[in-house]
Amino acid sequence: MKNYELVYVVKPNADEETKEAVLNKVKEVVGANGEVTKVDAWGTRKLAYPIAKFTEGYYVLVNFNAGVEVPKELDRNLKINENVIRHMIVCA
Repeated sequence: MKNYELVYVVKPNADEETKEAVLNKVKEVVGANGEVTKVDAWGTRKLAYPIAKFTEGYYVLVNFNAGVEVPKELDRNLKINENVIRHMIVCA
């Protein structure tokens, strides 16, 4: 098991239910073959450059321990989620 960090940015006009749904999906995928160690919601912040005509985004940092197949599955799920405008997974 390796330590990973995931940062994802949700559209700023998304409601609280949508933000919770994205986080729950992340926890569900990680929970299958690992564990979430820390979730830190940074809130709405200004983006460095416009993404899909948005200048702000809702940032969330998730630290987790998992096998090597979990980041691939997370990446796949976050790419098809229309509410996530950017994400990045790194091995910590």
